[in-house]
Amino acid sequence: MADGLNMSRRIRRTPYTDRVEALGVRGFSVVNHMLLPKAFETSVEEDYWHLRTYVQLWDVSCQRQVEISGPDAGDLVQLMTPRNISKAKVGQCLYVPIIDDQAGLINDPVLLKLAEDRFWLSIADSDLLLYAKGLALGRRLNVNIHEPDVFPLSVQGPQAEALLAEVFGPHIRDIGFFKFGWIEVEGTQQLIARSGYSRQGGFEIYVQGAAQGPGLWDLLWKAGQAYNIRPGCPNLIERIEGGLFSYGNEMTLQNNPFEIGLGKFCDVSGSIDYIGRDAVCAIAAQGPQRLIHAVEFEGPPVPTCAIPWPVICEGQKIGEITSGIYSPRLENNIGLSLIEKGYWRAGLNVDVRVEDQPPRAGWIRDLPVS
Repeated sequence: MADGLNMSRRIRRTPYTDRVEALGVRGFSVVNHMLLPKAFETSVEEDYWHLRTYVQLWDVSCQRQVEISGPDAGDLVQLMTPRNISKAKVGQCLYVPIIDDQAGLINDPVLLKLAEDRFWLSIADSDLLLYAKGLALGRRLNVNIHEPDVFPLSVQGPQAEALLAEVFGPHIRDIGFFKFGWIEVEGTQQLIARSGYSRQGGFEIYVQGAAQGPGLWDLLWKAGQAYNIRPGCPNLIERIEGGLFSYGNEMTLQNNPFEIGLGKFCDVSGSIDYIGRDAVCAIAAQGPQRLIHAVEFEGPPVPTCAIPWPVICEGQKIGEITSGIYSPRLENNIGLSLIEKGYWRAGLNVDVRVEDQPPRAGWIRDLPVS
């Protein structure tokens, strides 16, 4: 494995790992104890332009599912999130912040409502399954909680719809944003959602049964040749410009939903009960003291942001960049930072301290970055 990643059973391969290795993957990250491709033979910039123009096939099996089913399934899901899910319909996807008793963010999954009493939580990189089990046991809820045999495959880019409509039929075009439908793969019914970790448009196929994965990959790869398909992965440039946040980078348990711009998903009416409601209402009344923004800044392309870079205004630290990279479209560097209250004005001049280099001139930008 690249980058000295020592493999063991604790780091799980996916049904598509053999395929991405054959296509020249240059390294992996580990998310939810599972491999996530992080780079291919092309540069990040080449990958960025390709993603904005054509179509890519991503192995995102690391988006593990926490399945919650049973008579009390809806009650348990509602207990974990401040978003009111009472009007969610079967076939709908919802972005739901999951919080603790102090409104700290535990995870920010996509909720898929499969039936009135069955849900999937497609999770970011934190262990949500044990939190759900603990709440269910403590509240004596009648639910079943487990990680199903599901391995998401993502098809992203402007040509994604055309490719999938050719392979699976024109009904693909009728699937609305953050809705899901079904496709037939080798005699099985598989869930397909119009969603994904990019702003370029695309779909995620929640493949049920690891044995179905390689055949589906090969089917899409063969048909995708006419669309200039490439293997890909979440692109850091596109993610930052699009204002797509990464749990563990832009947000952790130390952050509340309002700081990350998720206040619109927090019910403060008192009409529903959930863990952390008092804390959410208190923060909503006071307002957040920090808020996520983009910072554009000058200078040569930055290195990997392994340690956050301070953002300075008039000699005072007002934030720190947690993800940053050079944008070929902006011809500048771009990063994401929680910014202290009072400094949220777009265009505000700041300095960015990248490692031990001289300060770099920059300015605050709203998200997403156009």
